Amino acid sequence: MKVLLDKEGTIESLKYSIEEVCQNKDVSSILVLSCDENKYTDIQLNPFLNNLKIPIFGAIFPQIIYARKNLSKGNIIVGLNESVNPLIIENLSSKDEQIESEIEDNFSLDDSIDTMFVFVDGFSSTIATLIDELFNYFGLEHNYIGGGAGSLTFIQKPCIYTNKGLLQDAAVIVATNIKSGIGVKHGWKEISGPFQITKSNKNIIEELDYKPAFEVYKEVIQTNSNNRFNENNFFDIAKGYPFGISKIGSEKVVRDPIRTQNGSLVCVGELHEGDYVDILKGEKSSLINATKDAYIIAKDSYKGENMQITFFIDCISRVLFLEDDFKDELNTIPDDFLTIGALTLGEIANSGQDYLEFYNKTAVVCVL
Repeated sequence: MKVLLDKEGTIESLKYSIEEVCQNKDVSSILVLSCDENKYTDIQLNPFLNNLKIPIFGAIFPQIIYARKNLSKGNIIVGLNESVNPLIIENLSSKDEQIESEIEDNFSLDDSIDTMFVFVDGFSSTIATLIDELFNYFGLEHNYIGGGAGSLTFIQKPCIYTNKGLLQDAAVIVATNIKSGIGVKHGWKEISGPFQITKSNKNIIEELDYKPAFEVYKEVIQTNSNNRFNENNFFDIAKGYPFGISKIGSEKVVRDPIRTQNGSLVCVGELHEGDYVDILKGEKSSLINATKDAYIIAKDSYKGENMQITFFIDCISRVLFLEDDFKDELNTIPDDFLTIGALTLGEIANSGQDYLEFYNKTAVVCVL
């Protein structure tokens, strides 16, 4: 495995870095993690991506992580020593039943698979359906690691790297033989609930306990804090108060509300009518300690022989919540190995034992 950091983040530096990694005779596929601030477009990149001779996959995120530092510009290029056959699912939001057939057509259950990388446009409206179909087909036999791509402008645009080009509203799924260990923790605590989702539409909560969702959410937060919502500050407040969906025997699945829409709450990731959710609040110390715990779980569950890197997928809203203290979260991960990763719009993981989920505001640590 060869890892290269490109701090410049220009089109030219990205191409040069990919070509440099490809010159290594042991490299058979490329993983790319990029920053949204690079301002890449599909028009700029597609001719280059289309002409690559080896498989490429990855995504563009609000920030990336290299050597326990978060970067808002640049790229990480990882050369893998095995060839892969990425499954590219386009127009994800308009698909439902077709997702299952595309997975079945691309992967065989007889294949030797240890770790699967899954990157998806964070603003696609059927992410949970994709995750459910992966779980239904593969079960808990493998480890999964990945996240939601996109921009903190909340404007959907091309953000998924493939040999077909830079894609919007898409997912790329890659099966590898890489051994891994994964830990998942978030550190958020309940302050109110549970509330039943009595009306929803994919990633939009319309009603909680038969009342407009924002009305309920607003009342809880304004009762439990000095925060007061106005027309312009929803996300500034909401980043500290996510929803938590209870799951038997595992961490709560956190959902991030990012904006209001006619009295409803638009979230990153789907929620289902009938689900019960709590409203959560975080303390800086509990979030930082959760990452430390996730690393310990990941390292303890690693079954390989030659650990090379720590792959850290963390939510960008944790950065916004922790602010300057986010460096303390990064520093809970030991520097025994190089740490790379991404700050995402939703995290994808399981540990080979727990449910496969699309999380928000959660720290996912993977050792490879």
